[in-house]
Amino acid sequence: MDDKIETIKDWLGTGSINIFGLPMSGKDTQGIKLAEALNAKFLSSGMIIRAMEDQTKNRYSEHGELIPTNVFYEWVLPYFERSDLFKYPLILSSIGRWQGEEDQVMSVAAGAGHEIKAAIVLNISEADVENRFEAAKTLNDRGDRLDDKDLEIFKTRLKEFREKTAPVLQHYNTLGLLIEVNGNQSRNNVFNEIVEKLFQKASKSHA
Repeated sequence: MDDKIETIKDWLGTGSINIFGLPMSGKDTQGIKLAEALNAKFLSSGMIIRAMEDQTKNRYSEHGELIPTNVFYEWVLPYFERSDLFKYPLILSSIGRWQGEEDQVMSVAAGAGHEIKAAIVLNISEADVENRFEAAKTLNDRGDRLDDKDLEIFKTRLKEFREKTAPVLQHYNTLGLLIEVNGNQSRNNVFNEIVEKLFQKASKSHA
């Protein structure tokens, strides 16, 4: 595992890896773990947006819909150019979730020295993420998130993914950047599959 991590680090440099998946698929969990392994910085669009909503009192996402593209550009994209991130690779959690945003995200990231070198999608069914949602509500382990307030809002988030984010993934696939991972397994197994597939991609780039 350590040798594979070092190969990925060498290939990634100060580039970025963007992780996607349905709500509750484990994007942030896996992203944080991958960032720790690669000595990278972790950026979550969801975390950034919720913080900005608290600051500005503009609750764009409380009903489960994606925030407007112009607001996304204003709130999220400046993070790529932060001086404290300059020397680090970035692990991104769903940055650019609305079709059409991905080109601007890739352009800004590359311009800041954080070229997106892979996009990962954690594949899991809507039925399985709904089960995870219900379990999380029972355990109360998601905090007081407005976009997790009830099942209907959560279903809106699933619909947004189908209609707006799925085409983003297809675009990354067309560019040869998409890596598909089985998200419906243990957290350790998901992480191991991510590392293995990133290692394969890194190895091919050096061949």
